[in-house]
Amino acid sequence: MLEITTTHLKERLAAGEQLVLLDVRQPEEYAAGHIPGSVLIPLGELPGRLAEIEQHRAAEIIVICRSGNRSGQACMFLEMQGFAHPTNMRGGMLAW
Repeated sequence: MLEITTTHLKERLAAGEQLVLLDVRQPEEYAAGHIPGSVLIPLGELPGRLAEIEQHRAAEIIVICRSGNRSGQACMFLEMQGFAHPTNMRGGMLAW
């Protein structure tokens, strides 16, 4: 599974890179704080909402959760669905 550190992600965002950011936490967690521009699809809803990210199938998708566990599960699921580059944000929002 691909991973990115929060430091590297911050650098890429600061450089103006346009990234696909997928937050798989619950709505209340997202509301309490999230990375601007991220799309919220809770992990449990991901299988039924793949169409929302289908256009990014070949792109790198940075997957975010609270600590890195749910995002890791989401990355494995996306890989099994044929997404090319799901990337887990190591440490999640706790490290952000």
